[in-house]
Amino acid sequence: MVDYQKRDKNDIYNMPVLGFIFKNKIFIRALQTSVLALFVYAIVFGIIYPSKEENIFTTALFWSLFWPLFIVVTLSTFGRIFCGICPHGFIGKYITKFGLKKKMPKALANPFIGISLLLIGFWVVYYIYPAAYKTPLATAIFFIVLTLLAVVFFYIYDDMSYCKSICPIGTVMRGFSKISFTKLGTYSDTCKSCTTFECADACTYNLKPFTFNKRGDMTDCTLCMDCSSACEAVSFKLVKPSESLFKNFQIKKAEVWAFILITAAITVTMSFHHALGRVAIADEFIWSKTGVFLEEKIGIIGLDYVGISALFLALLITISLVYFGMFMASKFLKEEFSKVFYTLGYAFAPIFIIGGLSHTYEFFFLHHYSDIANGFIQGFVISADEVMPLAARQDPWLRIFGVMNYIAIIWAFVIMAKRVNFFTASKTAKALAFVFASSLIIFYLWLNVYKVYAFKTYGAKKHSHAYVVKTHN
Repeated sequence: MVDYQKRDKNDIYNMPVLGFIFKNKIFIRALQTSVLALFVYAIVFGIIYPSKEENIFTTALFWSLFWPLFIVVTLSTFGRIFCGICPHGFIGKYITKFGLKKKMPKALANPFIGISLLLIGFWVVYYIYPAAYKTPLATAIFFIVLTLLAVVFFYIYDDMSYCKSICPIGTVMRGFSKISFTKLGTYSDTCKSCTTFECADACTYNLKPFTFNKRGDMTDCTLCMDCSSACEAVSFKLVKPSESLFKNFQIKKAEVWAFILITAAITVTMSFHHALGRVAIADEFIWSKTGVFLEEKIGIIGLDYVGISALFLALLITISLVYFGMFMASKFLKEEFSKVFYTLGYAFAPIFIIGGLSHTYEFFFLHHYSDIANGFIQGFVISADEVMPLAARQDPWLRIFGVMNYIAIIWAFVIMAKRVNFFTASKTAKALAFVFASSLIIFYLWLNVYKVYAFKTYGAKKHSHAYVVKTHN
């Protein structure tokens, strides 16, 4: 064990405030305990007060504070720190110590399970029936089910296998965290003489932090910081944003599919259904017409036929563009399709996680701030006046957040250019491969430009503000 380590200037552990936040074990445990208490209290509150009229605290905590505000913002900056304070991961560390410690079967040790649960169990349900998770009772039941599922897996299997494979956002967090500007590792020179490996022994996930630098990847690290308490040689450094994506590392197919599917399910679908749904010609779009057709044929009241049409069209367009683009790129590079697909697919990471900041910041001023503040006022019976939103949709200054979409596009292009250079080919072949492999990025660029064009040309649909409030409550 190392008791003292001279740290580099870019080591967060060497910075007064950030070092305390990320390394002090007492502070981290207090934070984890507080988040767990909030989590449990919000669920109980949702059961006791099941309607939206009497309870905004439960939905505000889960759907405004935790997601998307905290997760999206921190994931694109510091990485997977939400996983480090996640209530499931926190209780899992203790449950697994007394559990059966069995090895998870290969059939279950598959991160595609978690992605499927997220896509089908949440987003498909959300677009079919938007109100499904929006009431306090539904939200409480949703997280009770997830918690029970987590507890069972933590008890039966070792190495926090639930977080690695079954957790709906586990693989998503792992993949998108590669965009961040932090990296956990160790001081290699110090580790050369180590014979005790305290950092690995302290890791409940059975990871080896002393290998992270060499691998160029933090694998399933959730930034719980247990290893940093065990050994001073552990570092947590500020690095260039998305630095690891500019290098070769062990590719995880599920991560690339997470980028593609989340981009389709959230970024593209919401552009279709929510953003373009506020344009005066919204009823003329193909997903709107398809929705009307389905509503006439099926006729079940309460379902959002336009929403589910927009989702499936977004999935079809997104996957088709990626497959076509990567197929053409593989031909120009004269490489196996699978290798090209998964090597270059990492360039799609910024589209959601950086582009999503535009929506996150905008809705913080429109809804999330007031929802969170009023939720806590209600949930903890605080004597205070109702908090109003910080902005209205017609405020022109909100448009500034739209720049995040274009930063995401530039960022994705840069990563694509860097990763195309991993292949040996002529400059012309690489240039053509870059263009075709970037088909999804180009489509995202067109979509953002078209949204601006559509509003300027056709104007907003009447009562669009009411529509937006309805679709986000």
